[in-house]
Amino acid sequence: MSDVRRAAAMADSVKDALLAIGVAPDGVDLVCRAHALAMEARIEQLEDDHHTAYLHPGRSVLILVRDVAHSDPPTLAASALLESETDALRVPALQISSEIGPDVVSLLEQIPAPGDEALVERLVTLPEALRLVALAERLDQLRHAHLHPDRAWWAVIHEETTRAWLPVAERTHARLAQRYRHWQRTFARRL
Repeated sequence: MSDVRRAAAMADSVKDALLAIGVAPDGVDLVCRAHALAMEARIEQLEDDHHTAYLHPGRSVLILVRDVAHSDPPTLAASALLESETDALRVPALQISSEIGPDVVSLLEQIPAPGDEALVERLVTLPEALRLVALAERLDQLRHAHLHPDRAWWAVIHEETTRAWLPVAERTHARLAQRYRHWQRTFARRL
């Protein structure tokens, strides 16, 4: 079990960021409950609170709030709960439905996973708010891709990002597109 102080500090950062952009108290509560639920498996399963996946739920929310000024509580709650890399850290839909609400489950079910055969098509046909959620979550996952031990996997994710995620970001939001371009250039030098 990891040290929960970093989780608590991230929870405070999420709450402060939401309040700073004027999210109503009930919306702040929804997002904070979703973040707490997403953190449960991480606190229990990850020995190291500096593991790249540990603060992922909060970082995804903060990307949306700080980079996009996104303030819609249901999609921010979905952002905290979206986990595209590690099945063991993904909160079951039934648990999300009972603790957060079925509407958030419905949002999550619409978001395609990396590697989806129709990824570009599915991303561009998402409502913009969900596209932003998908882009923010993936960006946070990509930020730590260089730590993955399989260098062949690096080429695969770089190709998918260049083919799918970056063009969708460019069509969706200027700041996210800028961050994706920076990741793509930086990661290309590692290949």
